[in-house]
Amino acid sequence: MQQSPRAGREGDVLAVVSQSGPTVSFFETASDRYLGDVQVPAEPHELCFDPVRRMLWCTLTYHSGYYHANGGRRTELAVIDPLTRRIVEIVDLAPEHGPHGLALDPVRGRLYVSVEGADDRPGGVVVVDTETRRPLGRIDTDAPGPHWFAIDPAGRTGYATNKEAPFVSVVDLDRGVLTAKVEVPGSEGLAVSADGGLVFVAAPYADFSGPTEERPPTGIRVVDTRTATVVDTLPTGDIVLPVHLTSTGRLLAGEVRTVPDPDSRLGRQAPGRLSVFRADKRERLGDLEVDLFPLTITSSPDGRLAFVACVVSSTVDVVDLETLERVARLDIARLGEPGAHGLAYVPRPA
Repeated sequence: MQQSPRAGREGDVLAVVSQSGPTVSFFETASDRYLGDVQVPAEPHELCFDPVRRMLWCTLTYHSGYYHANGGRRTELAVIDPLTRRIVEIVDLAPEHGPHGLALDPVRGRLYVSVEGADDRPGGVVVVDTETRRPLGRIDTDAPGPHWFAIDPAGRTGYATNKEAPFVSVVDLDRGVLTAKVEVPGSEGLAVSADGGLVFVAAPYADFSGPTEERPPTGIRVVDTRTATVVDTLPTGDIVLPVHLTSTGRLLAGEVRTVPDPDSRLGRQAPGRLSVFRADKRERLGDLEVDLFPLTITSSPDGRLAFVACVVSSTVDVVDLETLERVARLDIARLGEPGAHGLAYVPRPA
């Protein structure tokens, strides 16, 4: 008899950002029971859990809105204790602004935060010491808006995707310098393979305002990190934003499906799709329908459950990756649009 995907998860918690909440909500993963939330300053976007210090980091990206349509950029990160569900500190990165992507090196105690550019500097990545919670420096990415950021398992190399710039920025984290540019036609989410040899990049950039026939083919570009070149493309039916790699080697991609709407930059939303690939074989395993505008994906440490945050419907779909079936849908409170965004899986204390 197949074991339930919820077995053994008592005490594990899923943290979920609501951009317009503005909140971070907590749910028990064994039962989907709502545990409470913490109010945060507007407008939270991404989450990252530090398992060493058992703290959540949350980017406070804009005063309202989203990339290209916001009420001004913020400069802060919120540090949250998931056990007591309270903010323990607000870390100000000023003059850096528009913090978004988060990547953690728990061994070295370094948090990497992508930030948007200004008139006097390009976009970049701020390096934060997770013990002192203070910035240590920044790495230029030579692009105006690095939005998503990931590092290799060794903590030596980082990759920033850039919405407008036609390349992925490759940075040396030890030397703090840009080392390469991988030619990609504008890009969104990304994930690095367990051996650091490949990077999976969603492209092209999700611009829903132009004619679809003028876009480059949608899919996931496969980048060989040794040569910094695209060596393959995993095709998708629609624009992909979030990309996530599970501990079991499943590559998850959130496809956004829209119908053009002259009154909305994002178009009129149709149900999205979660596409699942086997990363090492670069082959599709299947897909299933999810809610409106999948924007963030994470998974349980054992790779059995996926969590897909859908920002327009403000829901999180919980998916059994062995059966490719939705087992739950969480409603995330919001005051308006947008809604559910950043996700973090918080295992119970050892």
